[in-house]
Amino acid sequence: MSSSQGFSLSIEEGSVLDTLPVYMKELIAGGVAGGLSKTVVAPLERIKILVQTQTEGFHSTGVHQSLKRLLKHEGFAGFYKGNGASVVRIIPYSSLYFMTYERYKCWILDNYTVFGTGPVVDLLAGSAAGGTAILCTYPLDLARTKLAHEVVDASLGNGSKSIIVQTRNSGIRSVLESVYRESGVRGLYRGIGPTLMSILPYAGMRFCVYEEVKRHVSKEHQRSIIMSLSCGALSGLLGQTVLYPLDVVKRQMQVDNRQARHKNTWKAFTTIVSEQGWKQLFAGLGINYIKIVPSMAIGFATYDMMKLWLRIPPQQKTQSVSTG
Repeated sequence: MSSSQGFSLSIEEGSVLDTLPVYMKELIAGGVAGGLSKTVVAPLERIKILVQTQTEGFHSTGVHQSLKRLLKHEGFAGFYKGNGASVVRIIPYSSLYFMTYERYKCWILDNYTVFGTGPVVDLLAGSAAGGTAILCTYPLDLARTKLAHEVVDASLGNGSKSIIVQTRNSGIRSVLESVYRESGVRGLYRGIGPTLMSILPYAGMRFCVYEEVKRHVSKEHQRSIIMSLSCGALSGLLGQTVLYPLDVVKRQMQVDNRQARHKNTWKAFTTIVSEQGWKQLFAGLGINYIKIVPSMAIGFATYDMMKLWLRIPPQQKTQSVSTG
């Protein structure tokens, strides 16, 4: 009886999955991959933001001491402050990113055969997908940064003044309403300049490196979890190293309420270098290395596994273009 029930359940489940359009399956796969990868590395992501924005009490401490400080003043929940906004943002972002990458890639292969089927197509499709996703979800990224930047007020206990700023925002809606009242729609996109400057090449580079490395692996190993983890980690490391300073500029623009100080990307860049030194452009890079390997590896591996589970067919256009 139980075996027949299990058999009928698998048939029913299969029929439901088969009725979903491919783009919907890609949205689901991308959303799950993004949400899982962000949650796993959320504590490191928060520490990185505090270091990038020179939050008092965190800019000169290491990862271990910063984690201990957060645990002491905010408890375990402090590790995940801002992660709700991060997940709310990353699920639609990752869904759009992976889905539009597949769509853009098919469109390029269909209409621009001059590019062939190699890394150029992956670079173009990945860049376009990254730009599309970030434009649709940027205000949520702004909210995530502001929430992660603010920490609970706490005294040092020896008569000294507090070294930690008092939190002002209680959630995503509070942040977005506050920013909108102060600066309007333009304020919700503060820092979008360096974001687009970094996300276009970075998003393209991610898929380009990932797909190119996989092409040099035998077909029987291309869908293994270890291979997906390795290729995803490598693509993330290369992209982040080259474009990291723009991420620092973006974070400082997002948390700065004095708009005249960081009114555009170049102004923010030069201000950071002159006031904080060029090394600040790489503040938190070590933490980012620790974070990006599991984050990217888990994201790509989860996406590949979800594609298998959802029975997303491999793109067929590659073969038709190469033979034509």
